[in-house]
Amino acid sequence: MKIMVVGPGAFGIKHLEGMKQIDGAEVVSLVGHSKEKTLKIAKEYNVGHVSSSLTEALDSSEADAVILCTPTSMHAAQAIECMRAGKHVEVEIPLADSWADAEAVLKIQKETGRICMVGHTRRFNPSHQWVHNAVQSGGLGIQQMDVQTYFFRRKNINAKGEPRSWTDHLLWHHAAHTVDLFAYQTGSPVIQANAIQGPIHAELGIAMDMSIQLKAANGAICTLSLSFNNDGPIGTLFRYICDNGTYIARYDDLVNGNEEPIDVSAVDISMNGIELQDREFIAAIREGREPNSSVAQVLPCYKVLYDLEQQLSD
Repeated sequence: MKIMVVGPGAFGIKHLEGMKQIDGAEVVSLVGHSKEKTLKIAKEYNVGHVSSSLTEALDSSEADAVILCTPTSMHAAQAIECMRAGKHVEVEIPLADSWADAEAVLKIQKETGRICMVGHTRRFNPSHQWVHNAVQSGGLGIQQMDVQTYFFRRKNINAKGEPRSWTDHLLWHHAAHTVDLFAYQTGSPVIQANAIQGPIHAELGIAMDMSIQLKAANGAICTLSLSFNNDGPIGTLFRYICDNGTYIARYDDLVNGNEEPIDVSAVDISMNGIELQDREFIAAIREGREPNSSVAQVLPCYKVLYDLEQQLSD
């Protein structure tokens, strides 16, 4: 399986690392805006083809599939371009930053028949898989999810603390993780959603603080707090308040309500959520099936985000 990675930034490198662990998969092309940086990373990961143009790379590369790790505003158009070029595509979260663009991606996926998967990594983290398996088996029922997503990003920087040219978004990016995960974990669609936001940043033009409430059809609720103003420990904490215990997930790690560790090492083949996400993408292509976190599966999340955006703009 020959793979093209587009965007050699913080998450592009996470995917390059993940692909190294997957037998029979090879990154054959790396596409990046800065040719100097892209060449340097390509050399480090032994990638033979480098380009500063996705269109050129799609024409000249032997890649079977593409992993898009580019700025949010490019995701939908590039996913469509890849599928129209005959490539399967895994696009990093979020799928799009508008409902119309999200719908357009699904339309082209259906037309082309290509696999289109979205990087909703929380579905794949072993910590969240453990909870999902317990719910699916009937041993656990989620009553409430209490989620905190906190960063300190008063400037345009990436996950490695490096400058970037585009602006991140609490609603369309970071809330997407939790909105999708809540419906996925409860096995029930979101039927009610409310949001409020803080002041708009004078330079970045986005809200730096946000609070979201969700309710699923089965009665479960979710409270999500998001901030780019948090000067302290960063990342996301998921508290699952259940009918049979409380569990706290931090990326790939899980503890109970008393902070006692739960061994999730046997949940899957790896403890790396990004690698597991990539493994699912490769496996779905090989097996000719719909992947977990396909564009069709995650699309309801983006309708909720759109509805929340409409609330916030009123």
